[in-house]
Amino acid sequence: MSSALLEAAAEAEVDVELDESKLSSYWDEDDDDDEEDEDESFVTDTDPFHDPEEEEDTFSLSGSSSATITQRAEARPAARPAAQPSPPAASEAERGDDGGDDGGDDGGDDRGDDGGDDGGDDGDDGGDADFVPPAQVRRALRYATSTPVKRSSPVVSSTPKKRPSSATRSPAATPGKSPRSMRGGHRGRGSASKRPRWVASGCDEQERWHNADEPDVKPPLPKFQPAHPPGPRIDKTVNWSPLSLFKLFFSSSVIHTIIKNTNQQAAKRKKSGLQYRWSPLTVQEFSTFLSIIIFSGLVHVHARSDMWRKAWPYNFSFPRNCITRDRFEAIFWSLHLADVKEDAENQEKKGTPEYDRLFKIKPLYNQIVNACKSLFQPNREISIDERMVASKARIGFRQFMKDKPTKYGYKLFVLADSQTGYTWNFFVYQGKNGPIKEEGLSYSAVMDLMDFSLLGKGYHLYVDNFYTSPALFTKLATNSIASCGTIRQWNLDFPKTTQNDLPKKAEKGDLRWLRKDNLLFIKWKDNKEVAMCSTFHKAYSGNFIHRRVKEAGEWNVKEVPVPDAIRDYNKHMGGVDLSDALIQYYSVLGKTMRWYKTFFYHFVDIAVVNSYILFKQLAIGKGQTPITPKKFREVLMKEMGMEARAAVQAPRRSLTNICLPMYYGQTATDQRKTCVVCKDNGNKKVKTPVYCSKCNAALCFTSTRNCFSEYHLKK
Repeated sequence: MSSALLEAAAEAEVDVELDESKLSSYWDEDDDDDEEDEDESFVTDTDPFHDPEEEEDTFSLSGSSSATITQRAEARPAARPAAQPSPPAASEAERGDDGGDDGGDDGGDDRGDDGGDDGGDDGDDGGDADFVPPAQVRRALRYATSTPVKRSSPVVSSTPKKRPSSATRSPAATPGKSPRSMRGGHRGRGSASKRPRWVASGCDEQERWHNADEPDVKPPLPKFQPAHPPGPRIDKTVNWSPLSLFKLFFSSSVIHTIIKNTNQQAAKRKKSGLQYRWSPLTVQEFSTFLSIIIFSGLVHVHARSDMWRKAWPYNFSFPRNCITRDRFEAIFWSLHLADVKEDAENQEKKGTPEYDRLFKIKPLYNQIVNACKSLFQPNREISIDERMVASKARIGFRQFMKDKPTKYGYKLFVLADSQTGYTWNFFVYQGKNGPIKEEGLSYSAVMDLMDFSLLGKGYHLYVDNFYTSPALFTKLATNSIASCGTIRQWNLDFPKTTQNDLPKKAEKGDLRWLRKDNLLFIKWKDNKEVAMCSTFHKAYSGNFIHRRVKEAGEWNVKEVPVPDAIRDYNKHMGGVDLSDALIQYYSVLGKTMRWYKTFFYHFVDIAVVNSYILFKQLAIGKGQTPITPKKFREVLMKEMGMEARAAVQAPRRSLTNICLPMYYGQTATDQRKTCVVCKDNGNKKVKTPVYCSKCNAALCFTSTRNCFSEYHLKK
């Protein structure tokens, strides 16, 4: 065996004297144990950190003799003649596995596949009985000599590889993962698993993560200067009713527009051949129609027609006594928000840039958005998030969001007041084919919702990790808006340094922070690691929260330190969620085959919820106890029904209750009588055939003498 080893060493241009006793004992030991005891200073062929420009490795050997081993960067040594015996220590399969493991372990994140392949190739060659792998030769030489082999220059692999860039080798390329977890292939054994972490080159000394006990300076806050005082922007001295507040969102003009377009749509449907009874829709009928829509949010039935059933347990008197079922269905079938002719012209533009996908809802959509922004001034804390309106209609901008309770539907981007849940601004997302600015959806969505002219300065905005980016927060800071939100650690501008990073197995409450320019980055360990970014928070002010922690097999409540940014985020981020909850409690959303009618339902929900918030804030301002959302809807529905009935029961105008000039006879000369005004003026001879239909008084009504007007102006 020693002769075979010496021949292999000679082919590699190695001159060394061997200790035969140690060499013979080497082959008897298990290969796995030998690898575990291997010196960390020794580097295998697949070492990813070698320098391909250095082509010579020098090892110093001492003991009975010393020699210099010069290993050239050549191709793998050729197979020896079959007559030479091979070491019986490892079988072909074992050496193939070792090669694959070593190659996979030594390779980095992007190099794991290459390392595994190289190692696997070595293992296959090792299966040849005539070939002694170079790694086996070096291990045997080191073991047979009296002093371990020490590396004095890089080892060059048989197949030179390109040195990976710092971005590839750095563990910061994948935040939250240790370098060991980033290695490709199988987890190896020996010195490779003990290799220290790689620190990104060129890392600034100031970019290091700080502990909680290291002091931080809180940045100056922008002064809160809203465009108007926070709260309802209506006359607070007026006694507002639920119906009067609702009409601020569903104004008289938009109601008349909807009625006109609905009548046009009904005429179009009848002209196309649809057979159903239709009479022109009136304001009173539309008011009754809305009250029944709100009633459907309070009382849920399987089918809409069940509200008109007389059998128990239905037997609802309200809808049946106000409007018939067929009339309600006729109004709902013909309901149309946009002008019919303009809608047809817009459909002809489909497939062109001029096509407006939201044209069918534009009249009511614009009215609701403008009313929401003009009737309420948000408090200092606001939040932006998505909202899903449930629908499974087959239309291009329907979305799927697996993390939302409502997974299928239309997505709205909403800005809401964090304290009250008031929906202040929103827009409908039209899908990837809709208008998106160069900065990206997450950036443009926030900038479109933040109407700085109506909001003012000094607001605190909270967003989630879909929107958070240093570029966005910096832009908002230039407009005197402070921002805070969770951030994805693989964001390009997130700090990549690993100096004093949060440990992989950190305890609950452990935190690290780093301030870069005007941005504060925080890592905090809760159940999972949480990353935050803020422009107005201090890193840590000594606040604690309670968490259940398992200690010694028992769950105990423990005080855990929490950063200021995370504490405020948990408190103020739920503005949109609060608004969604108020809508979902008594939502009027029903089944429909038309996507624009789904938005009509949702706009009614927004108008009702925002009206309730205004009503509640006015009651609190007067020191009164506000009513519940359910009671508010009941009162609103009742007022709508009463208004509709009062309009129907009002007396019609007739000749007996309106002052109109009328003739006594068939001609201008029949049945003439003395004019009352002329008689009072002393002229009793003037007669006239005209009289007032209500006052029943004879009055002159000519181009030269208008006693009719003079008489009524004196009354």
